[in-house]
Amino acid sequence: MTTGLSNVLKNAAQELPPIDSSDFGAKFDTFGNSRLVLIGDGSHGTSEFYRARAAITKRLIEEHGFTHVAVECDWPDARSIDHYVRQHPRRSQDVPIRVFDHFPRWMWRNAEVQEFVDWLREHNAQLPMNQRTSFNGLDLYSMSASTHAVVEYLDRVDPTLSSAARKRYGCLEPWLNDPHEYGRKSFYEDSAKCEPGVIKMLQQLLSRRVELTSHAENGESFLDAEMNARVVRDSEKYYRAMFHGDKTSWNIRDTHMFNTLSRLLKLKPGSKAVVWAHNSHLGDARGSSMGAKRGELNLGQLCRENFPGEVSVVGCGTHAGTVAAADEWDEPMQVMDIVPSRPDSYERAMHDVGIPSFVVDLRGLRTEAMLQRFIGVIYRPATERWSHYIKTILSDQYDAFVWFDQTKAVEAFETAQPKEALSKGETYPFGV
Repeated sequence: MTTGLSNVLKNAAQELPPIDSSDFGAKFDTFGNSRLVLIGDGSHGTSEFYRARAAITKRLIEEHGFTHVAVECDWPDARSIDHYVRQHPRRSQDVPIRVFDHFPRWMWRNAEVQEFVDWLREHNAQLPMNQRTSFNGLDLYSMSASTHAVVEYLDRVDPTLSSAARKRYGCLEPWLNDPHEYGRKSFYEDSAKCEPGVIKMLQQLLSRRVELTSHAENGESFLDAEMNARVVRDSEKYYRAMFHGDKTSWNIRDTHMFNTLSRLLKLKPGSKAVVWAHNSHLGDARGSSMGAKRGELNLGQLCRENFPGEVSVVGCGTHAGTVAAADEWDEPMQVMDIVPSRPDSYERAMHDVGIPSFVVDLRGLRTEAMLQRFIGVIYRPATERWSHYIKTILSDQYDAFVWFDQTKAVEAFETAQPKEALSKGETYPFGV
């Protein structure tokens, strides 16, 4: 099967120039008229995936008017980056915030991301504030930071409502440093005692929208509080669902990411977004065993269903090389060798094409169900077949696929987070 597919792919493949070439991004102009371009990666620790995604995004921003970059990371961290790239007035001018200061740090704390962030700041500096491209987080793991952000905002604009927020979020306080324990306790006690408070807090915040957005803090500060309140509501639900061992927690997370993205698009008529996330979040779940057998949906599926004809999905993959990953959650990052792709996988079919780097437009092709590799922040080479491969139909998942036959690990800032305190001399916004 892979031999026949390799021949099909070879006929359809467009060889790519070096990523640093100005011609690289131009290869993706065919997606410039989309409202949403979703660019996935086959791992969270491969330099070529990050650099290619950045090059495509730069082109989409400069030549096709894209206004948002929405990323698989937490809202508060991305908000700090957003203030930096849009040169937006921020409260703390003295000590920078160390963003992405949690596992897996290398996923966003790397030279490849910093290069794009610095480019976006320079690009935005030439434009009026209302035309600058934003940088936004879609994920929901920031329960602690988000509760504090809501309370701090209300402290400044409405002390009475702030007092209510402290009381409602106080239910979560014992577990803010380890929300997994909240999920565990809720599961074993069959309890959702914190849920009413976090829902009520978001409802009350939204009901006061007109009044709060007229405050001197302005509408952007309200938006930040609103999005953080949404994170708290959905993360509370997510952590409670984690221990049920079914599709529920995954679906809560990807639905949250879709709702956050949709909210961003509604803020600005005519806005267009580039999304960065893992292939498993962006490759339409209906084209894989995720959706067909496990009942999981994902961000790519939800985008296609809700924005028909306006979405382009681009995946990335590799045959072999190195990757930044960990053995287990919260373990230090390692640079690991990637096991060469399996003979019965899409990756092997692409390797057999014999072109080091190419893009294949899948919109006119029909591929059969085969194995596809997904490496996240955890990589287990010893059990790679069962840990990292699932059956998919590539042409149902993506509109295009970008291939790099040999790849290397991202250039991470650190393998384990330094414990020393921040100093004023550290580089904003990454604090490296």
